[in-house]
Amino acid sequence: MARFLLIGAVFIFLFGCQQPPQRNCSDFKTGDFSFTTVIDGEEKTTIFHRTEDIEIDYFEGKQDTSSIRWINDCEYILRNINPKSMAEEKSIHIKILTTSDSSYTFEYNAIGDKRKFKGTAFKTH
Repeated sequence: MARFLLIGAVFIFLFGCQQPPQRNCSDFKTGDFSFTTVIDGEEKTTIFHRTEDIEIDYFEGKQDTSSIRWINDCEYILRNINPKSMAEEKSIHIKILTTSDSSYTFEYNAIGDKRKFKGTAFKTH
């Protein structure tokens, strides 16, 4: 019995003391990025350029511009400047969950929608 307790304590010590995920969100506030997702079984890529207060998205040959309101270093709200439909009028909440040297994993949802989605964006420049 003592042997199992000792083994359990070793596992807790080794795996319970892991560092929290890296979140250097300020490294990704501005720049050029790409994000790939699956839509109707097909991979689609969005390229976007972000400044402190504007994000320009390029998707399937079309360009959209959104304003950015930063909540904190890791969360912001996107609002389409020229919405073409009711769906595009909804603002999007984005939260950066983890970062690496060249990418960040984020979760996003339309404001008022409880469904959340995850993705990874890669810095291209």
